[in-house]
Amino acid sequence: MEFTNLLNASVARIERALDRHVPPAATLPPRLHQAMRYSLEAGGKRLRPVLVLAAAERFSTAGAADPLPAAVAIECIHTYSLIHDDLPCMDNDDLRRGRPTVHKAFDEATALLAGDALLTHAFALLATAYAAQPALAVALVQELGDAAGSRRLIGGQMADLLAEKKTDATAAGLEFIHLNKTAAMIEAALVMGGRCGGADESQVTALRTAGRHLGLAFQIIDDILDVTSDSATLGKTVGKDARADKTTYVKLHGLDAARRMAHEQTEAALAALRSLPGDPAFLTALVRSMETRIK
Repeated sequence: MEFTNLLNASVARIERALDRHVPPAATLPPRLHQAMRYSLEAGGKRLRPVLVLAAAERFSTAGAADPLPAAVAIECIHTYSLIHDDLPCMDNDDLRRGRPTVHKAFDEATALLAGDALLTHAFALLATAYAAQPALAVALVQELGDAAGSRRLIGGQMADLLAEKKTDATAAGLEFIHLNKTAAMIEAALVMGGRCGGADESQVTALRTAGRHLGLAFQIIDDILDVTSDSATLGKTVGKDARADKTTYVKLHGLDAARRMAHEQTEAALAALRSLPGDPAFLTALVRSMETRIK
């Protein structure tokens, strides 16, 4: 119950920060800003911004910065990626976060521009919110830019599209996709939170390692849920990976092996987090809760 209360409190802080740090829906042109907020305000787990806050709170150094703008920035990037992933030229999906996708609720061009706007807003927000701490601002922009760029998030998405209907998929190829498409942003969330909290470089390395394992665990669990859950529970279309003949952990390794792999990656993430200072309870419970989605 204490974990649930703390999680709900973190999500509530994030919701308020999203409202504060994203242009109002009435901003000209209103259709664009309505579409941006339509997807952002649809809710979701807010996992990445919660990880930013949780990582920051493991440290209590002098001069620690407010992690909320960084949390909003990473949620803007995540939401932009979902909007674009759902477009007809990509996954062509109708449901996201329990409601029609942006291109269904508005139109395809508006969805494309709303994603573009969220992407660019994230970096403008980091530059302005941390202007008084230029070294931190540079580190945060660099971290998020690398995670969201052509070699990681976008590169992973490209590789994922190329892997559809592939008959010679390998475990290494699948890992490349999801170390980048999924794990990069989870890794960035932990590192950005740590940097806001004042983590040193050895602690940043531990956060990066944890994020890598946690991101893989998250993706494996997503692949499992695409087979075992339902659209009402997940808030997005299930079974689409099989219909698209995508390479997934379940397809490549089988359901039982995928469950074992998710557990192993979760344990590796927790092992990396144990070296950090501060109270481990909330972050540990958060990582455990991600795995128990498949129980």
